[in-house]
Amino acid sequence: MVRSYAPDPVDSTAVERILANALRAPSAGFTQGWGFLLLDTPEGVDRFWRACTPDQDGAAPDSWLRGMRTAPVVIVPCSNETAYRARYAESDKQGPTPAEHVWPMPFWHMDTAMASLLMLLTAVDEGLGACFFGVPTSRVAPFRTEFGVPEEYTPVGAITLGHRTDDPGPRGSAARRRRRPVEEVVHRGTW
Repeated sequence: MVRSYAPDPVDSTAVERILANALRAPSAGFTQGWGFLLLDTPEGVDRFWRACTPDQDGAAPDSWLRGMRTAPVVIVPCSNETAYRARYAESDKQGPTPAEHVWPMPFWHMDTAMASLLMLLTAVDEGLGACFFGVPTSRVAPFRTEFGVPEEYTPVGAITLGHRTDDPGPRGSAARRRRRPVEEVVHRGTW
């Protein structure tokens, strides 16, 4: 996760490959209930930060925000629960009515998160840096208003893209916490 970017522009063909690979993500019922808002102009990126940054009460942005705002591209992956409910009401998936269908997991969010991971992996393949982060709940309404995002689409986060700077390495939680080893998280044959 890169949190500071060089000022170099990102090649549009790389961005198109990143988005095309996202469409290869698994999707429950092949619903593909996602939408991706691409912001790749300085004006669009600035609008994103204005809409999605909580009020600072006159304080200067912290180092995280200052670094993140240097990214020349922001992609906002959004999920659409309505699309999944409609898909699972179709004849080949017919079960309970869409309102009654109980989901073991919110696959609309999960599928969009998997598409986001494919974007992150493709960014690495393209030699770019990227970071996935959340949009504060209090800023979802201003985000929707600023970009005309329909109510049925929910941002699952945002992804910054750009060229890495020569940063010193992990900061924040990654610098303070160890990565859990395989032996702690993989349970072979039994828990």
